[in-house]
Formats: sequence, C-alpha cells, structure tokens
Amino acid sequence: MTRFRMRVICPHCLKPGSRQRLAFLSGMSYAARMPDAQSTPVPSFAQSLLCFSTVVAVIAIGLFAMHIDLHVLVFMCLIWVGANIRYLGLPYPEIRALMGQAIHRALPAIYIFILIGMVISSFMHSGTIATLMHYGLAWLTPGLFLPLGMILCALMSVATGTSWGTVGTLGVVFVGMGDTLGIPLPVVVGMVVSGATFGDKMSPISDTTNLAAMSAETSLYRHIYSMLFTTVPSFLIALTLFTLIGTRYGNSELAGTQIETIRAALSSEYRLAPLITLLPIVLLATLSIRRVAAEVAMSASILLAVLIAILYQQSDTSQVLNALWANSPGTTGIENLDNLLGRGGIFSMAWTLILAIMALALGGLMHGGGFLRVLLSGIIARVQRVASLVATTLVSGLIGNMAMGEAYISIILNCQLFQLKYRERGLDPAILSRTVEEGSTLTTGLIPWTTAGAFYSATLGISALDYAPYAFFNYLNAMVAVTMASAGLGLLRSSSAVLTDQD
Repeated sequence: MTRFRMRVICPHCLKPGSRQRLAFLSGMSYAARMPDAQSTPVPSFAQSLLCFSTVVAVIAIGLFAMHIDLHVLVFMCLIWVGANIRYLGLPYPEIRALMGQAIHRALPAIYIFILIGMVISSFMHSGTIATLMHYGLAWLTPGLFLPLGMILCALMSVATGTSWGTVGTLGVVFVGMGDTLGIPLPVVVGMVVSGATFGDKMSPISDTTNLAAMSAETSLYRHIYSMLFTTVPSFLIALTLFTLIGTRYGNSELAGTQIETIRAALSSEYRLAPLITLLPIVLLATLSIRRVAAEVAMSASILLAVLIAILYQQSDTSQVLNALWANSPGTTGIENLDNLLGRGGIFSMAWTLILAIMALALGGLMHGGGFLRVLLSGIIARVQRVASLVATTLVSGLIGNMAMGEAYISIILNCQLFQLKYRERGLDPAILSRTVEEGSTLTTGLIPWTTAGAFYSATLGISALDYAPYAFFNYLNAMVAVTMASAGLGLLRSSSAVLTDQD
C-alpha cells in the first residue's frame, strides 16, 4: 500500500482554502479514505467496461444528439452506476455513503462556487469591473488583446494559485472587453482558461500541484522543475496561436466605433477612481498571495466592495445587498454591456452548483465501486514503451475526470495505478507527477460536467464545448508531452534506475 510522504509538503504552500481538502485526500492511505472499498467485491473487467462505456454513451448521445439537460443525464448515470454497485452486493446505505464521501471532499469548492457569485456581483456594483474595463480598453488594442490577456491570467493564477479566482475576476473583465473589441467570446474564454490553468498547474501554492507531487512521492519543486520541460513549449505555442488569431481583429471596425461609446457609458454609470474602486480586487489578490484561506479572502473582498458600492457609488443599500443573491442588468442603454454588468449573484451559480454535486456523487460511485481501477489496470499491464506509458497516463487522467467529475481523485488514483510502471521504466517520480497533472488538471476544465468545466461555463457564460477548441494550452500540453517522450526529451531518470528503455 502506497504511503504519502507528508514531509514533501509545506502546509503553507497550498492554494488558499484547500488545506482541509488536501489533508483529507492525502493524509491517509487509500484504504483508510475509502473504508468501504475493501469490503466491496471487485467488478470484472467486462462489467467495468460496460459500466463506464454506458456512462459515456448516455452523456454523449443525450447531450449532442437528443439535447437533454445535463443534470438529467447525470441522474440517469447515477442510477446506472448505483445499480451496478448494488449488483456487486453493496447495500444502499453504503452506496449513499460513497456519494456522500465524494461530495464531502469537494465542500471547499462548493463554498467557493457560492462566494464567486457574490464576488462578481459586488465587484459590479462597486465599479471594480467597470474600472478595469474602462482603462483596459484605453490601452489594450484588439491585436494584442489575446496574447496579453493570456499572460496576465497566467501571472495572476501563478501568484494566487487558483484558476477559479482568476476566471471569476480577470476572466469576467476580459469577456466584457473581448465582446467590445469584436472578438468571438469562445476564443476569449479559451484564452482565459489557458492562462488561468497554467497557474493552477505550475504555482507552488496550487492544491493540484502539491497533490500531484505528494501522490507520486516526489518533492514539490522537483515536480515543478519537471513540468517546465513540457509546459513552457506548450505555453509558447498557445501564445503564438492567440497572437496569430489576434491579428485578424487588429483593424476591427467594430472596435474602433464602439470602444469610446462603451468607455463613456461606464464613466457615466459609475464613479471610476482606481485608487478606490480597485481596492476589492487588490485586497483579494493580496490575501491570496499571503495564503489566506480562499473563503476568508473572498468574504473580505465582498464586504469591502459592498461598502464602496454604498458609500462611494452611493447605490441603494437594499439593491446592493439583494444583488449578492441575484444581480440585475445595468442601465447604460447598451444591451451587451448591461447584460455584463448584471452578472453574478448566488443564484447565477445554482445551475453549476447542482450539476457539480450530482457529478461528484457519480464520481464517488465510479471510484468506490472500483470500476476505473479494474478498467485501467489491465491496460497499464500491457504498456511497454515510455511514449505509450505517457500517452496512457494522459488518457487515464481524462477518463478519470470524465468519470469522477473533478481532478483530485483522478490525480491520486492515477499516481497509485502508474507508480510501479514508471519505476520499472526507470523514470523519476517527477515524470509521473508531471504526466498525471497534465492528464488530470489540464483536462478537467474541458469537460462540461466537471466542477471546473461547469464553473468556467457559469462564470463566463460560454459552454465548455464551445470554448474547449480554443483552450490551446490545455490540450497542446498533452501533445507536447507525448512528442517529447517519443523523442526521449525531458525524461528525468531515477537515480536507482536499472532497466533500459525499450523504445
């Protein structure tokens, strides 16, 4: 049984708000985390394949061919997987416990869902978003918007360790600016997701970064060093693609005619004094960098934004407070701008929150029933070449995210499944942690029913299926990783390696 080495993690080197989750996930053995798994009969390979394939088929056919709501499809999958576990002999109370365990692990994320809704609405009323848009539109040209936006999102996510916070703040601003500049919103959102997930993967204070290092039994900074080999080229390629796309909008007639209209409307709607209106986002970033819990940092910024909205913007107190539940459109007279200013509020996250809870429950059943472990173990045993091993690990991360609705369990499970195989090939544990993170962390935002995919869609107003083709960094990284492995590049070898590569 693999034991996690807690010494490789500094308790302060974690994404704010993630310490409790990471302790729960990694502080115990696999058996201790899933006490029911030992008593659950192991499913056959055929049953595991049928169970997983049916889940994928139900969601794919229902979503793309029949246009059925995703919540209903996930509910049907819950019944199907639950029936399979019941067939193995597990009573319903234990099946329910498996779902409850998965939801419990994700409670910090659920709290953040709620808080992000209030952050957005309070920042709208305080003039924070309006100020960023007003001055951003003055110096950010259409041709440079996409590459510079990606860099700014990457810097913020590295500094704060959170893609969600970046998407909920800078992401909302860039969506509004991109719409004004005449750039298709799926492209803009793809840029935001690319930049935001860069930091979620690379930041030493990101929870997934720490979790991957710990699960693979390597040091945090060895893990980050290993990721540089594949991440830097992937980021540069994505940056180049966004630069090329941006040149198509460099002479946008729409931008030239509407930018000043938008800026005038914002200045007439709000009092735009950066030293005052930007204080909420400065406070949020400062507390995040100082590793204050995300819930505390967001709550403090919400309260400050509310005070600025009431005292400085002189908004009605009842209107501002009610907007924390459900915001209302702006009154500038420009439809797209008014819709943007009406974003946010707890209610706006309800669709996403319900979907996330149901998807997490589904993931708890898939994991607790052992279907993925059985399905992947047989495949792993047949892998021999290093490039094939890397590719299989990446695909396994994608499958884990699709089945379990979030990256955390996928990271832990795949590190456990592949650890011996990487050791046999003489590869440094940091190669395992790197590949698992590239397959799990980077793909979770591309799947509509995962917590990240649902969150990005709800926050930015674009479906994951629409922005996924433009989230270049998220899938190019996997291609770069396999290509480099095929060429024997960037492969750190274990000091105890005795086997030769069969490539």
